[in-house]
Amino acid sequence: MMKYILFVFALALTIGAKAQDAALQHTPKGALYQIFTHAPGDKVKEGDIITFQYIQKTDKDSVLYSTYVSGRPGQARIQPSQNLADLMEVFPLLAVNDSVLVKVPTDSLFKGHEESRPPFFPKGSFLKFFIKIQKAQSMDVFMAEIKQAETDGANKYIADHKLTLQTTASGLKYVITKQGTGIKPQNGDTVLVNYAGRSLDDKVFDSSIEAVAKQAGLQQPGRTYEPLVVYVGLAGTEHSVITGWNEGLLLLNEGSKATFVIPSNLAYGAQGSGEIKPFSTLVFDLELVKVKPAKKTPAVTKAPAKKTPGKTTGLKKEVATKKN
Repeated sequence: MMKYILFVFALALTIGAKAQDAALQHTPKGALYQIFTHAPGDKVKEGDIITFQYIQKTDKDSVLYSTYVSGRPGQARIQPSQNLADLMEVFPLLAVNDSVLVKVPTDSLFKGHEESRPPFFPKGSFLKFFIKIQKAQSMDVFMAEIKQAETDGANKYIADHKLTLQTTASGLKYVITKQGTGIKPQNGDTVLVNYAGRSLDDKVFDSSIEAVAKQAGLQQPGRTYEPLVVYVGLAGTEHSVITGWNEGLLLLNEGSKATFVIPSNLAYGAQGSGEIKPFSTLVFDLELVKVKPAKKTPAVTKAPAKKTPGKTTGLKKEVATKKN
């Protein structure tokens, strides 16, 4: 009897799954999808930046990733589909507040590199996405919103820390907390700098000072804690630094201490770097320990050209000819 009941239950699940699959539609590249809501308003279009929540699951409903858990919604720019997994065939079918289930066949994902297929994605299985569109914006509106959020965050940090800063034409904000008495660096000079870098949530992400690094719990195995060597104004070298540093260091005398509040366009921009998120304003407390002026190449003075006796040149020659 129990075997019969289990058989009926399994059959019901199979029929239910098949009925659900029958409701799914196919994209040209072979993904399956079902739109659960049809919100009013325009569909997202090519060039839009969308913000969306999503959950990734296996066929057996094991959660692989959830933006609801991570607290970071997904974002993407709508463009022509390059592959089955980019979901660009499905996004243009949706409006803001629409929800959709997308099933991507894993056979297509691991085609040509079966050795990478994990055991929870057997042949014939699907990677499932449950997606809800939250926002669709043009690039201009998206960038304006990003910049405003960055500005608001920086202003809040400055107000909370009661900083009185000067601002350069490029947007670098700084305050000299200790005025040094040494020389100022010039482009091409080598300088030694101690520093601690922070995000706007006051989290230290890097420091050349051991006590600061340890207090912040930084894991920097093999790091030698000593002043950083910087070639001021020289991009693309081992010791080159972000634009905000290059500009700010030129404002300081040797021995000075300062705080720089550096907007993302003078730091790591839209790409970010490591744990530094895109469009992040950064805060640096630093000390200009030493300035080593670049070696100057002595100017070469040309010897005056020797004149050949009896010859004239230019205007003098023409005048001499007229006299004859």
